[in-house]
Amino acid sequence: MVNVLWYYAIGFVLIWTISLLFRKHLKIDIEGPLIMRRTGKLRDLIESIAQKSPKFWRWSMNVGIPVAVLFMIVTLGLLIIALQNLNQAQVSLIIPGVQVPGSPIFVPFSYGILALITVIVVHEFGHGIIARMEKIRIKSIGVGILAIIPMAFVEPNEEDIEKSSRLSKLRVFSAGSIFNFGFAAIALLLFYILSLFIIPIAFDSSMEIMSVVPNSPSAGVLQPGMIIQNINGYKITDLNSFNKATGSVKVGDLVTFQTNEGTFTVKAGPNPSNPKMHFFGISSQFNLYPKNGTTKTFGSTLPWILIDLTTLLQWIFVLNFGIGSFNLLPIGPLDGGQIFRELLSYVTGQNVVKTITNFMSIFSIALIVINVVYPFIHSGVI
Repeated sequence: MVNVLWYYAIGFVLIWTISLLFRKHLKIDIEGPLIMRRTGKLRDLIESIAQKSPKFWRWSMNVGIPVAVLFMIVTLGLLIIALQNLNQAQVSLIIPGVQVPGSPIFVPFSYGILALITVIVVHEFGHGIIARMEKIRIKSIGVGILAIIPMAFVEPNEEDIEKSSRLSKLRVFSAGSIFNFGFAAIALLLFYILSLFIIPIAFDSSMEIMSVVPNSPSAGVLQPGMIIQNINGYKITDLNSFNKATGSVKVGDLVTFQTNEGTFTVKAGPNPSNPKMHFFGISSQFNLYPKNGTTKTFGSTLPWILIDLTTLLQWIFVLNFGIGSFNLLPIGPLDGGQIFRELLSYVTGQNVVKTITNFMSIFSIALIVINVVYPFIHSGVI
């Protein structure tokens, strides 16, 4: 974790030094902790996408609005439910490469940064595409850095937004997260295609024993580093085959492990957590390796790129879905806050709208702070 934090610190210093020294030459704007470089080069691309099938975008966002509202309610509800078990962190900061104390999730640095970039770009392009579909002009498009966090932005014309109908505004405000959800769905589909169909064809897998629990049934019998090839006559190639081989094992049964170092018999003991369940006392992991035919056809590098792509798709799904959902919380600056305000304006006056939206923003932020900070306090980090 320390090394990654140093990377962030070095990156912060380099980016800000270059931005300050070459501000005019690179046409960079600096506003507080925000570095921005605006451009108009991507306007044509957004325009062409928006105008290619305006009916599709309009009707897809008509569906997207209730989906966005549903996720606003669900996400807020999950934050409330999480308060019932604050000792176990369920909401966490996401910092690629950094294991946040008590966090239930760790995002690898390289995969996390690449996935985070897709979140930002897809989100902002979604806003831009639907804005142009609604005939709302775009002032500028650009990229930036918020302290050290990469970002992209599409700035619609405020006057055009104010003149738009409430339905048009709702489409534009919902677009970012809905595009994130759509991109997440595509990533998930590709992930399953690769992991269920392509990788099993190209790779074999082996189950390696990583550690043996002292005084457990396997202690003195099995050793770390052994490759388990067969259990009770079942060939072990993946988690499903392991579960199939051990699913009917009962406490006291003799289980035969065939490994790369010989065949061994272990008497299944009671699980410390549940005495009715069997227990071997080993921790293991599955390792992939390319089949001989795969390396002969594609070489030794390309197959591993396939594994990296599968992992990247997994994190693209997780971050696009997670951040897209978070963005729909009814917090003022977020899209969810804008959607919440527009929906309220259908049924009540602006003074009441302002009061309710302010309350919901404070309430939502309080839920986030409690869910994120309390596990730190409980674990003794703070």
